[in-house]
Amino acid sequence: MSINTYGGGNQTNINGLKFEQETSLNQALLKLKGYSINEYKVFYNGVEIGLSVPQTKLYTKFLKERGINYKEYISKQYRPDEALYLYNTNTMYIIEKKFQHGAGSVDEKLQTCDFKKMVFTKLLAPLNIKVEYIYVLCDWFKKDCYNDVLEYIRAKNCYYFYNEIPLTQLSLPHLN
Repeated sequence: MSINTYGGGNQTNINGLKFEQETSLNQALLKLKGYSINEYKVFYNGVEIGLSVPQTKLYTKFLKERGINYKEYISKQYRPDEALYLYNTNTMYIIEKKFQHGAGSVDEKLQTCDFKKMVFTKLLAPLNIKVEYIYVLCDWFKKDCYNDVLEYIRAKNCYYFYNEIPLTQLSLPHLN
């Protein structure tokens, strides 16, 4: 079990960014044997298997290059912390990281998983891409007071994990 060492209060933004950096999808992929990343392209044993397009890159490096203007499908850009598109399953994994060290607004953001999954599904529908929505949470969310929202996340066919990128949840070629 990990211990939360990130602090809170005035340090929340700084510590939240640290948490996001420590749970980097690209860094996790690069630690796997045979994986490399060039620009936004993900390779396994030299074969391109997908794209890693976080934040605005989802719009500029993925959708725009496929002729999709997001404004024709959704009202604003929703920027995922990480987004991984894998060719073998035609699936976009939207990964949101939530760090908390006290009661606050992140509590209620967890309740938006079904809305965000719906928005990304609508956005990617013209490309017939399946969407999986995943939270990476810090240990703060292991408290009993989050049981209801965690149950809700599962009920909406979204996923959550603690402190790490769930590589086994992704349909990566050598992990399945």
